[in-house]
Amino acid sequence: MNTQILIAGVGNIFLSDDGFGPEAVRALAREPLPTHARAVDYGIRGLHLAYDLLEGYHALVLVDALPGDHGPGTVRVLEVGRADLPPSAGVDAHGMDPAAVLATVESLGGRLPRTFVVGCEPASTGEGIGLSEAVTASVGTATAAVRDLLAHELAAPPVPSPRSAGRET
Repeated sequence: MNTQILIAGVGNIFLSDDGFGPEAVRALAREPLPTHARAVDYGIRGLHLAYDLLEGYHALVLVDALPGDHGPGTVRVLEVGRADLPPSAGVDAHGMDPAAVLATVESLGGRLPRTFVVGCEPASTGEGIGLSEAVTASVGTATAAVRDLLAHELAAPPVPSPRSAGRET
């Protein structure tokens, strides 16, 4: 696999600001990404994301609406690990609970890669298509945060040279 980092936009575009993840990933796709990264709009296809994580990614960047009390449009970057997740209770094939999806990966035989969440606090997740002004204004902040993660925290690991391949040190 050439792609080592999966950037997953998740959320329901029919629930206003819950569509933040898909919108931010579409914005990322308008510019070239590093060759070791792949951006995908998963929407509410949680099971699809869980199965894609079985491909052995080095890292995952999940872009999503993230509840909080800092105000609509606030972007936060969090690193999450297995200890932050609930026990696996299965995934709704037609829904997207990111914590449940990530917890399910191990029950499917995979391992959770190093995982970051780039989240934006929503103004509204009621029925409606389109992001609020505050969340729309934060899409650029979120894409910059993803690019910063790619450049610093998740820079491509070194590829072994042919001379060192297969040698143990």
